Amino acid sequence: MANFYTENPELSFHLKNSMMERICELKERGYKDKDEFDYAPQDYADAIDSYEKVLEITGEIAAEVVAANAESVDEEGPHCANGRVEYASGTKKNLEAMVQAGLNGMTMPRRFGGLNFPITPYTMCAEIVAIADAGFGNIWSLQDCIETLYEFGNEDQHSRFIPRICAGETMSMDLTEPDAGSDLQSVMLKATFDEKENCWRLNGVKRFITNGDSNLHLVLARSEEGTHDGRGLSMFIYDKNDGGVDVRRIENKLGIHGSPTCELVYKNAKAELCGERKLGLIKYVMALMNGARLGIAAQSVGLSQAAYNEALAYAKERKQFGKAIINFPAVYDMLDTIKAKLDAGRALLYQTSRYVDIYKALDDIARERKLTPEERQEEKRYARLADSFTPLAKGMNSEYANQNAYDCIQIHGGSGFMMEYACQRIYRDARITSIYEGTTQLQTVAAIRYVTNGAYATTLHEFEAIPCAPEFERYMDRIKEMTRKFEACTNAVKEAKDQELLDFVARRLYEMAAVCVMSHLLLQDATKAPELFARSLNVYVNYADAEIEKHFNFIRKFRPEELDNYRY
Repeated sequence: MANFYTENPELSFHLKNSMMERICELKERGYKDKDEFDYAPQDYADAIDSYEKVLEITGEIAAEVVAANAESVDEEGPHCANGRVEYASGTKKNLEAMVQAGLNGMTMPRRFGGLNFPITPYTMCAEIVAIADAGFGNIWSLQDCIETLYEFGNEDQHSRFIPRICAGETMSMDLTEPDAGSDLQSVMLKATFDEKENCWRLNGVKRFITNGDSNLHLVLARSEEGTHDGRGLSMFIYDKNDGGVDVRRIENKLGIHGSPTCELVYKNAKAELCGERKLGLIKYVMALMNGARLGIAAQSVGLSQAAYNEALAYAKERKQFGKAIINFPAVYDMLDTIKAKLDAGRALLYQTSRYVDIYKALDDIARERKLTPEERQEEKRYARLADSFTPLAKGMNSEYANQNAYDCIQIHGGSGFMMEYACQRIYRDARITSIYEGTTQLQTVAAIRYVTNGAYATTLHEFEAIPCAPEFERYMDRIKEMTRKFEACTNAVKEAKDQELLDFVARRLYEMAAVCVMSHLLLQDATKAPELFARSLNVYVNYADAEIEKHFNFIRKFRPEELDNYRY
């Protein structure tokens, strides 16, 4: 039987990272659940074993059910009638298989019916599902919206809503509007309090809502009359059972056809406040988006893995001039580059997820008891690291997914342009990843302060202190030189004291930081498992070195007065 977990040993490697012992200890509160739940782990080894079993189940369902349905779902897509969405028949089978396997509410506490998984193994499940069908991954992985409700909702909301998600109901986050895309401060969906019914009422339109006819919605709406910025926005919970929201239409998209992207009309819809008023955008959406961005990074890695699988299989089978095309340098160069970007991006994804795991677990513990001074320092350290790494993980992996899908089609040649091959679906699905949940340009905006305040440089120097295998020391030397060029460019731009210049070269500085980080992470991985990563380390450092040199030369030679040649 095919299995997308066991077939990718890199996932098991990342699951057993040394940081996971601390993550499990925090998430399991010293493994105290074992006295109440017979399926709770007894210790760290038992926890990892439990994660692996669930990952194997996910891998089997992804390979045997979701992947088998992917082409028919892509062709059929969801339907809209009488204001409601009906999933494609294959999507219904996928959801049924996931629910029957108990793969919902994975990160939620066991008292609500969840598995109490850390973010890292859950993110691996999201990657595995995306290998099979990125569109279905959107529907299934939106269960992680429940993290925001768990973090900011009250106990009554927890008890009413979380068990429903754990039982298999679906979620969505309703943020975007026709006139408020990246600029969420412009959201105008109106929330008014109904004194008679003691509830809130929502009126307006939301657009581009993924899985928009879900059971439970987290909705960003304007609760403060007369306001026009983020300070007037609050977060609300809308329950489909209460009615009041219709699907006006399903968007006709380039890719991710199985995932219904909806325009929603709110007509006096009953809702309840999640958390406090006025903090919807400032606090709650930021938390929601960071989780979503990690999810899109996982989806992107899954798409890169799918692209590599298709490209490798075709290159082995296709013969030209009397031999398989995998033997031609032009082809194996592309294959090796796809794999190197995949391994580098995956390393960044799971380093980020581990940072998120530690700070979120400590945040959760802080709601139960006062943290010790040492725990507070640990929470702050990993929150900063998670915040700085998330835009790198989302932005770079989504760009790599697009590049890898492109190269996958190129390896297929003319066949890649034909609809019979899966590579065209992967290519279409990948395109959205660098757009939704914050474009790559917005990830650059989120990351650039960590460039200018030296946070990335500090992390890179900390990585330099981690020993590597003697046979890989030459790579360490090269990465140090790459870091030196990154710092030189950063300092030169800062010294110019020109905000427009900084904004203009920000993407280049962002990419320089990212490839240096990923090179270090691959070096660390290759030191521990050369059989898995040594080849990708060599290919990726060559690639990263060339990228650094390209950006270094551009920034070093660029003069601020040349901006006149670029403005419109």
